[in-house]
Amino acid sequence: MKSVALRTMGIAAAATMLFGVTACSTGPATSGEEAGPNESITIDYLHRLPDGEGMTKVADIIAEWNTAHPDVQVTATKFDGKAAEMLTKLKADVKAGSVSCLAQLGYSEVPTMYTEGMLENVTDLAQGYVDNFSAGAVALMTVNGETVGLPQDTGPLVYYYNAAEFERLGLTVPTTADELAAATTAAAAAGKYAVAFQPDEAQYWLSGQTAAAGAAWFTAEDGKWSVDVSDAGTAKVASFWQGLIDTKSTLVANRWGDEFKQALVDQTLIGTIGAAWEAPLLAGDMAGSANEGQWAVVELPTFGATQMTGPDGGSGVAVMKGCAHPAEAMDFNNWFNTQIDPLVSQGLVVAAKGAMTTPDSIKSFYGGQDVFSVLAAANESLSPDFIYIPGFPAVNGDMVKAADAAGQGTAPVMDIFTAAQTSAIAALTSAGLPVAK
Repeated sequence: MKSVALRTMGIAAAATMLFGVTACSTGPATSGEEAGPNESITIDYLHRLPDGEGMTKVADIIAEWNTAHPDVQVTATKFDGKAAEMLTKLKADVKAGSVSCLAQLGYSEVPTMYTEGMLENVTDLAQGYVDNFSAGAVALMTVNGETVGLPQDTGPLVYYYNAAEFERLGLTVPTTADELAAATTAAAAAGKYAVAFQPDEAQYWLSGQTAAAGAAWFTAEDGKWSVDVSDAGTAKVASFWQGLIDTKSTLVANRWGDEFKQALVDQTLIGTIGAAWEAPLLAGDMAGSANEGQWAVVELPTFGATQMTGPDGGSGVAVMKGCAHPAEAMDFNNWFNTQIDPLVSQGLVVAAKGAMTTPDSIKSFYGGQDVFSVLAAANESLSPDFIYIPGFPAVNGDMVKAADAAGQGTAPVMDIFTAAQTSAIAALTSAGLPVAK
């Protein structure tokens, strides 16, 4: 599976448990067209949720809403094409006046759709609901000070490690970046790697780490974008990885290549920084090996002054331009996105606050750990200041190319972030958007 699909679809590959639907409170609907007497409003929702075997079906979740809200009926449609194809459809539907009121968008897709005039400003309506969600995730549904929907799932970075190997080697579970570097150095002396530098994941994986260190690469004010990838937090992350690459203390391997998986299976790689949605994927990579029951998850070691992590994937549900009933759409949006256990069964690390039930298959691999309680804590620690620019996906190529060179030792790690700065400005300029000097 491709990482881009996993980012916007969560951790569906390992969600196999059925959960009961639990209702959460909803806020007031205060604007939009009103239905006449004996009339019902219909809200259309276009999504990319997997709806696979063993999951609580989207239709079943929505049926509960429809039963309780006869005046506001929701119909859901699953889009089975690629993410880019869904964006093309949504743009065409907005122009034709036939767009769904609500649509699932990856967080990096939101700014582009906003600047192209495809999303409604629902800032006032959102105020009744934002406290139900991770503040960092809410920020990813806000562009230029305008909120365009509500978050659904997240991908905060966490740290996965083989607890049995750590104990055998006498390694302490790291709580800071310096402690992680020390553990990695000690593991390398024993022929193991406690982290992996992943060139193919440079864009979201490394930007998320800089967010954890306090970076805010992009800001928007009065329609102008500012780009600054030269802050102290970014420099901290660059220095961290440069030291490990220089001393050959880190495995250098593409996350989605065979070498990474093999290093996990043979226990050469005993720790890795990864997104929350990787919890079941790592379990799947190591299924049937000696690793089962040995691994654990903790919040990302701190790269800055406080416990904070950064985003690596996830999606929200946006209100599309032309939605006739934005208040009712946001009321449902909040309700649906706070159906925690049903959405966990869909493979999501939900953005809503509250306890998530760890599926038994995941709990078993991680030695009985309540993994989703750690992921929920990571949600609360998600940086509220790191957002994406319109066209951020276009920055990927140059960052990955620079990361390849850095991993091979032929260029400094800081070149990755220099490439991000240059490519981000180019992406904004190409889109015809003003860039603050």
